[in-house]
Amino acid sequence: MENKRTLDDWLNWQETLMEETIVLGLDRVQVVYDRLFPDGVPYSVITIAGTNGKGSTVSFIDSIYRQSKFKIGRSTSPHLLKYNERYAIDGVDVSDEVIIKAFEQIETQRHDITLTYFEFSTLAALIIFAEANIDLAILEVGLGGRLDSVNVVDSDVSVITNVAIDHTDYLGDTREKIGREKAGVMRTSRPCICGDQDPPQSLLAYAKEIETPVTFVSEGYKGEIGLEGAHQRINAAVAVEAVRKLLHQFPVSEEMISEGIRKASIKARFEKRYIADKTVVLDVAHNPAAVKTLVETLSDSPMETVAIFSALIDKDIIDMVSLASESIRHWYLVPLSSDRAITSTELKKKFSDPDSTTVCSDMKSAIEMSLALRDVERVVIFGSFYTIADATLIVDQM
Repeated sequence: MENKRTLDDWLNWQETLMEETIVLGLDRVQVVYDRLFPDGVPYSVITIAGTNGKGSTVSFIDSIYRQSKFKIGRSTSPHLLKYNERYAIDGVDVSDEVIIKAFEQIETQRHDITLTYFEFSTLAALIIFAEANIDLAILEVGLGGRLDSVNVVDSDVSVITNVAIDHTDYLGDTREKIGREKAGVMRTSRPCICGDQDPPQSLLAYAKEIETPVTFVSEGYKGEIGLEGAHQRINAAVAVEAVRKLLHQFPVSEEMISEGIRKASIKARFEKRYIADKTVVLDVAHNPAAVKTLVETLSDSPMETVAIFSALIDKDIIDMVSLASESIRHWYLVPLSSDRAITSTELKKKFSDPDSTTVCSDMKSAIEMSLALRDVERVVIFGSFYTIADATLIVDQM
């Protein structure tokens, strides 16, 4: 305890507590949650699950409420550059000191129970928001839903953005299996908003079993929108429905809703930077469904495009590459600062045309090489949160 003086000290220590990075299940975290909040959290909650689009949907909801008088807490994961990004109150990331204080409270109640890094993160969010006397928390699920630590909280409204194939080692290898895991965030008699255009039967069956009223969103938001891409219009429409389910408790005007959707922003979701004469697109697309959406958004503005790419070894890289290849003239492959990253040598083997790739020693050289190409108009950087974190540090200095 006496050695954990800084936030980095705490985070490094948390990473040593369990051998596995991801350990699903509520048994341990539920006990600590009940000790911290015997009467439940003292604020309303919207819980957001889904394979893709969670972060964007959180941003839309948060932006709408930030046009109002209500005090809003937002919890997301993972972070890009700083751990503090995981917790924001009224749009402002909290300080190291606030996070450390929350960790200290968890430690006083944990006793002999071992928690994962993410379980510490979830409980810290709940404490930080309680200490700040917020009115409403928007909580993004980390992985799945049913067994994710965020699910210790009974939400007032649940959201399932969509169901696609990802994290198959933990959630199952079919949309039916994954859909049941996502459906675990639903609560009896409390509304759920679903943005999936073809929801799995397992999700529908579970909603019926526990008597959850589900609103299905099939049409995109029609007004002015802060994020780019047709898929973001669905996410925005889902966000609006979630807000409307709580109008009796948190009244907001139509003007606040439209202004919130228009002002919404989020890092690394088709985020554009302009460097020299090129458009640089940063996107955290890290599974086939997200890459398909990225490609569709790229095709809205056709231009000569190269990619800087890397991914974690457990991802469906062949499908990701296949989906994007027609839109990409050349690929620059980079190493990642993660133990779970695929090596550049192995990554190159995933391409049916190895000549379309260049293995780079680091992100900086990949960016410099791609920007030096005279007849290329756009550089898209994607594949993982780690890819974007590495790229952002360099792009920000250009």
